Amino acid sequence: MSYQALYRVWRPSLFEDVVGQTHITRTLQNAIVQQKFSHAYLFSGPRGTGKTSAAKIFAKTVNCEQSPTKEPCNTCDACLGIGDGSISDVIEIDAASNNGVEQIRDIREKVKYAPTSVPYKVYIIDEVHMLSMGAFNALLKTLEEPPSHVIFILATTEPHKIPLTIISRCQRFDFKRISQQAMVDRMGSIAEEEGIAVDKEALDIVALSAEGGMRDALSLLDQAISYSEDRVTSDDVLAVTGSISQEQLASLLKYLNEGAVKEALETVDDLIQEGKDPGRFVFDFIYYLRDVLMYQSAPALEQHLERAVVDERFRELSVELDAAWIQESIRALNQCQQEMKWTTSPKVFIEIALLRIADQKKTASPEVGTEEVERLSKKIDVLEKKLAKLEEQPPASGANQQPAPAKRTPSKGAKNNYQIPHERIHRTLQEASKEAISGVQRVWADFMEALKQRNAPAHATLLNSKPRAASESALVLAFRYDIHCSLALDHKGTIEPLLEEFSGKALTVLPIPEPKWQKLREEYVQKQKEAAPEEEKSEEEEEDFISEAKKLAGDDIIEIHD
Repeated sequence: MSYQALYRVWRPSLFEDVVGQTHITRTLQNAIVQQKFSHAYLFSGPRGTGKTSAAKIFAKTVNCEQSPTKEPCNTCDACLGIGDGSISDVIEIDAASNNGVEQIRDIREKVKYAPTSVPYKVYIIDEVHMLSMGAFNALLKTLEEPPSHVIFILATTEPHKIPLTIISRCQRFDFKRISQQAMVDRMGSIAEEEGIAVDKEALDIVALSAEGGMRDALSLLDQAISYSEDRVTSDDVLAVTGSISQEQLASLLKYLNEGAVKEALETVDDLIQEGKDPGRFVFDFIYYLRDVLMYQSAPALEQHLERAVVDERFRELSVELDAAWIQESIRALNQCQQEMKWTTSPKVFIEIALLRIADQKKTASPEVGTEEVERLSKKIDVLEKKLAKLEEQPPASGANQQPAPAKRTPSKGAKNNYQIPHERIHRTLQEASKEAISGVQRVWADFMEALKQRNAPAHATLLNSKPRAASESALVLAFRYDIHCSLALDHKGTIEPLLEEFSGKALTVLPIPEPKWQKLREEYVQKQKEAAPEEEKSEEEEEDFISEAKKLAGDDIIEIHD
């Protein structure tokens, strides 16, 4: 096969060709020139950022006949032999398929032999995180104290999977994602060398789709070149990558801003019918909104825009759109992006997100400004507190007792309408025991840590809660604010099963605001005191009785913080 892919033809052969990793290439060059390079290196970072290429260039440079030098000459026998793989002293190993102890033991046996053709024997182990634990252990001693003629270079995309005992024996270099502008410049120079006509906008779209990987960018450019005729245009790249044009994104954004839901949904339907990738659509839309927000906040940042090209329509949108609305739209699309990962009907979630964005625009329309919305929200909070106080007042007794007013339902704008389960909490207090609440206390920290891993929103809700009393079947949780009580009920499906795993009991969670809990506890203690036998008690016995009642009501519960 005569044709080679662009990323193979234009694989870096010099340190200066490694795009966007100057902080690494400069360090390696200086170490080689000063003859102070290490016996083991760890190159970590995302795919396609130059880890293996840099390792091969390093191997050529230390073995170059012109060494010590900052760059390999690529003309001597050593450089040419390492480049075409004919020199056996530079060994590249794929740890994904050679991850056993036997392969590492073989390396350990061979490192003691001197190189045959070049000064240094270099082992490049790619995807080193795939090695088994036994293989890592077999590598430990050799990696720490190899012969003076051996250099190890470990490359990985997942450094967190490598034991710390291995990492501590290496000089670590973290390769970062390549910036969009650096990729555009590199692809532009390659296209010029290859004699390929490419539009600047097409290169921008390729760079965005590559998500920081140069190899991915060159692969996509290769596809676009094959798809196009005489010149690679933005339409060619959009067809290959499944991305959305800026014109379509601008139209959709304008429809949502104007509340034209019908036109917005029809636009999305047309895009899906054209075969556009739903995930790519949401990705592009988020970045386009981000660029509008960036340009709106600081027009001087035009060079830092990721997705948009500044034209007349883009400028108009940056003036028309409200910054707060853009931020909420990005949040809605980000949530949609997360939900789409677990569904076979991504279009439905996109439509729901767009409806939410359009509905939010109606809620925060220019007729009611942000300050007015905040003022109304504060007023609603005040009214809610007044209503709660009225509901707490006991009814009048005797002849003056008036018919109980009908229970008022919080208005549509109210933020919380949580109803405290007084009867169930009273029943729990009657059945409560110190052993039950102590059992919850012992596992609470571990339970919260597990909840944080399993469901972050539920964990955030329980951060301000405190276990106050427990029976064999229920747990009373006191919260700082009423709204957290409602949120806790929304997450009961996650909280209660996980709590059962740690406590060994099926406990029903009963949320209550802290001020209401204090009042309810005092009432319970008073009732317990009144219900006691009438015979004379010593002062000490009475204090012990009240103390015990308070304990059952959670008065001596230690405050637990996550």
